[in-house]
Amino acid sequence: MKIQVTNLNADQAGELELSDNVFGLEDIRSDILARVVNWQLAKRRAGTHKVQTRNENSRTGKKMYKQKGSGGARHGSRRAPQFVGGSRAFGPVVRSHAFDLPKKVRALGLRHALSSKVKSGSLIILDQAIVDAPKTQSLLASFEKLGLKNALFIAGPEVDTNFALASRNIPNIDVLPNAGLNVYDILRREKLVLTKSAVEAIEARFAVGA
Repeated sequence: MKIQVTNLNADQAGELELSDNVFGLEDIRSDILARVVNWQLAKRRAGTHKVQTRNENSRTGKKMYKQKGSGGARHGSRRAPQFVGGSRAFGPVVRSHAFDLPKKVRALGLRHALSSKVKSGSLIILDQAIVDAPKTQSLLASFEKLGLKNALFIAGPEVDTNFALASRNIPNIDVLPNAGLNVYDILRREKLVLTKSAVEAIEARFAVGA
């Protein structure tokens, strides 16, 4: 499929042929997208939440009262969960929440996420994401011309320093290099903006073996 290429002044800068294998999937699999997003979010969880277990509680371990004759239940320690100051039963411990997801599923998720943006008309191709000076106001004016208020930019192999500085204070705008392309960020923003070099890199990476 062909798509118009624009520049930061919202002027046309030619056309680009997109690979149907990467950008042209018709049946968008929401289950695949959900699997990849859950994998991403689980992997970035810190997993540092923790409570004291019975062996870490500093309360006395002495038997509270004699085994028989009290008329109550038999207890051997104040550290038990049912007592005030006792340890929590089955509380969280430090662990990793990450789980494995096959590379083919991750790649398929990215292709579905990219295709969903094309299908909804939310994909914009820029000739390049480069500005002469790190001026936020001038870049914001360019975004208004392009109709961008909530967007993810994939700027190429490296993000232009001036573009990164100018865009970092603009709310709801994310700028990433090619290596940062991911399903979660694609779906959480309304628009996806790719440079021509980013499209070439994406097609070279995901078209093979699709």
